[in-house]
Amino acid sequence: MSDIFVTKNFVLQNDSAVELFHEHARDLPIIDYHCHLPPQDIAEDRQFANLTKIWLDGDHYKWRAMRASGVDERFITGDASDWEKFEKWAETVPKTLRNPLYHWTHLELKRPLGISDRLLCPETAQGIWDECNARLAEPDFSCRGIMKQMNVVLVCTTDDPTDTLDAHARLRDDPSFDIQVLPTFRPDRAMAVEAPEPFNDWVDKLADASQIDVKDYDSFVEALRQRHDHFHALGCRVSDHGIETIYADDHGRSEILAVFRRIRRGNELRPEEILAFKSTVLRELAMMDHGKDWVQQFHFGAMRNNNTRMLEQLGPDTGYDSIGDFPIARAMSRFFDRLDRDDQLAKTILYNLNPAQNELVATMLGNFQDGRTPGKMQMGSGWWFLDTKDGIEKQLDCLSNMGLLSAFVGMLTDSRSFLSYTRHEYFRRILCNVLGTEMEQGLLPKDMDLIGKLVRDVCYRNAARYFGFDLPECP
Repeated sequence: MSDIFVTKNFVLQNDSAVELFHEHARDLPIIDYHCHLPPQDIAEDRQFANLTKIWLDGDHYKWRAMRASGVDERFITGDASDWEKFEKWAETVPKTLRNPLYHWTHLELKRPLGISDRLLCPETAQGIWDECNARLAEPDFSCRGIMKQMNVVLVCTTDDPTDTLDAHARLRDDPSFDIQVLPTFRPDRAMAVEAPEPFNDWVDKLADASQIDVKDYDSFVEALRQRHDHFHALGCRVSDHGIETIYADDHGRSEILAVFRRIRRGNELRPEEILAFKSTVLRELAMMDHGKDWVQQFHFGAMRNNNTRMLEQLGPDTGYDSIGDFPIARAMSRFFDRLDRDDQLAKTILYNLNPAQNELVATMLGNFQDGRTPGKMQMGSGWWFLDTKDGIEKQLDCLSNMGLLSAFVGMLTDSRSFLSYTRHEYFRRILCNVLGTEMEQGLLPKDMDLIGKLVRDVCYRNAARYFGFDLPECP
């Protein structure tokens, strides 16, 4: 079988890039420290019924492309059969040329599905469907089987504070599975006070999960802390926040106590009260993270649920979000500075969605490096609309210019799909090509040991050290 597109030197445009990738990056294990995989699927070792179930269900990247190419919603999220949905995706793929979906699609077909001798299009759809479905029925293509094939050693899922974490406990106690699956504390709903009814429903769930009577703001924080402790006991070392911007408003304690009472009574909050509450809770959570030496992550800049009609029809996270342009600099500075003054600033990763803010973020992080922890303040990898070849290269350039690429903790999937581990391969190829090209141009020394060490650090070693995961040292 010959590779007709994703060849062994895909993306690698010179001899130095080829050597860096094949000798230093290709075979490194994968630490996927932020993803949205369902831990229940891993605990049960789910076997997917067909290619649509593993590849199209829940993938709003593909859904957006299908809508843009004129595919009716019935074949995207509607009641069409799995084959019909896949057939429409196969019709869409040739139209995605120069979209990263074209690269991702064929990378994933090659690994782990083993198809690299043809491109996905209407003419090849039936054969690819049949071959992939046959493979997905094999033991090596269960959730766990795919993770093993892709050399994954650790993943961090994304979990609400009210989650029982039963699946994580089962995985921890399963001697037959040696890939670590750790939870991530994602307390977005603890700050979602724009709508009183769903917020109060969630607080009631928090009370049940923590076995703490949440009668006021202090007991609310106590309940969050109890869940934070529970997550830590099950191996959690990372928090994550999906927010529009950093919240760092000035307020008094009495004001926050009153705000919490108001919302628990079902009252709508004023905009200044919402900001005060979010600012207070975000700081409380940041101090909890510092107290346990966790890493705090902030994914910010998304403008969500723009299409009201489709939100009402399909709900959130269905492909109707975009890049926002929220102000971030002053609040970010104030938030980090307050924590730093009290020596309570945890290791931090910032993922910005607006590329116009790349340099802002990179230079802001440099203000709070502490001289003790290498890369304590991290500019996160290209995220969502920015995990493209162009977006990854721009992030690498910005980080290199304004900070230290050598301290970077590298790539993650941020995905709900078990086929997305090739995002790590894609990143590694791009990184090696950037470095190899500059070696060829004389902008970096042609010292393969020196640059190879940088590649290994960024692709594996830095993350293992930074998060404090119990993992073997990579040579």
